Amino acid sequence: MADLLVLAILSVFQGLFEWLPISSEGVSVFLMVNVLKLDPGPALSYAIFFHIGTMLAVLFRFRSDFVKFFSGNNGQLARMILVATFFTALTAIPLMTAIREFRSGELVNALIGVMLITTGLVLRLPGGGLRSLYELKLAEVALLGLIQGFAIIPGISRSGVTVSFLLVRKLNEEHALKFSFLLSVPAVLGAVFLDSFTGSFPKGITPFSAVVVILITFTVGYVTMDLLLRFARRANFSAFCIILGTLSIITAIILWI
Repeated sequence: MADLLVLAILSVFQGLFEWLPISSEGVSVFLMVNVLKLDPGPALSYAIFFHIGTMLAVLFRFRSDFVKFFSGNNGQLARMILVATFFTALTAIPLMTAIREFRSGELVNALIGVMLITTGLVLRLPGGGLRSLYELKLAEVALLGLIQGFAIIPGISRSGVTVSFLLVRKLNEEHALKFSFLLSVPAVLGAVFLDSFTGSFPKGITPFSAVVVILITFTVGYVTMDLLLRFARRANFSAFCIILGTLSIITAIILWI
């Protein structure tokens, strides 16, 4: 998949869907497997690569928080990010390895469908409260990391499950969203590094197309971030995920037959 126009279109989707709790990775993999006829492994590599631009948008948007993190002026936040990232790796790495063994597009469609429905159900969990981010215990942060690791599975929304967990733990919404964003940066960096280390980096990405993809995802992601987050808080994405997941399962059954 080296067509620059196709990469640009998928980059726009990533820049938009990253801020909505519907799994941008699941949407990308579904399109690449069913429309572009890619194998599940390469499709997952492309989906991971598309996250670099939106990760940079998060870095730029929350640059003051990351300056504090790297300057050592906020030791508690640093510990929380490191703990969550470590436990994310414990679940994400074996799951990522297992998904790469998939050879059936129908099986991937079914997996995406089940995971989207799971995301939809998670989004229905009640939550929200007055707790500050810094009131979280390290055990809660570790569990959050383990949960975030499952987002490597296409169809599981990373932002959806992490924010939902934090709201269930009675964090206020602003802190839950902010911490979820901060955790996305080491998670994406880790996934990209692991993808490159294992030799699974997208073969069709040239230096020029890589720059185009990153610029598009960064620009679209940064410009739409605040608007789409406000929209996401009002819209019923639980029902949307369940409907989309059901359609994905139906697609899998039809293709299987």
